[in-house]
Amino acid sequence: MAKQPPKREETLGGTIVHRLPFPGELTPETLQWLKALQPILIEQDYSITYLHSYAQDSPWFAGLTNKVLLGNREASGEYTYATPRGHGMYDGAETDWVELPQEGQVHAFTVCYFGSEEFLPETPYVLALIEFEGADTLLLTRLIGLDASEASLDWIGMKVQAKFLRNAKLKPTDVYFVPA
Repeated sequence: MAKQPPKREETLGGTIVHRLPFPGELTPETLQWLKALQPILIEQDYSITYLHSYAQDSPWFAGLTNKVLLGNREASGEYTYATPRGHGMYDGAETDWVELPQEGQVHAFTVCYFGSEEFLPETPYVLALIEFEGADTLLLTRLIGLDASEASLDWIGMKVQAKFLRNAKLKPTDVYFVPA
């Protein structure tokens, strides 16, 4: 006699089923009714583990975690980027990591009245392009500590200071700036 497989445990598993009617008896009329049955909808939790790599930008995020702002410099030393960049846009060669100052000035800004789900509760908020001594590009970041409803062109050129989240999340938002 063949061994029976163990009975599989059945649970609801958090599944919610919508619209699951079925006739008690199968007759020609109910079989016709089944043809018109609306699609069954199944609602269940879905979870996925996402493995993401910052690849060549990893040192930038490691720097933020350690309260250090890094940029990249072209091998020629003639051009410095305030955001991570693996290769120079002028010479194409691999760039070198350099430490940027934690002070800068506002080059431009905008007030955001809408945002992604993460930032929506904080609207309106200020995004600014920060200019650094010795860097040829700008860093787009949050500017905190100003009233967005009182935005003023006087903010252009304002000296600002980098601040870092105490508990880094390995996101670009781990750094933000405040008036110096």
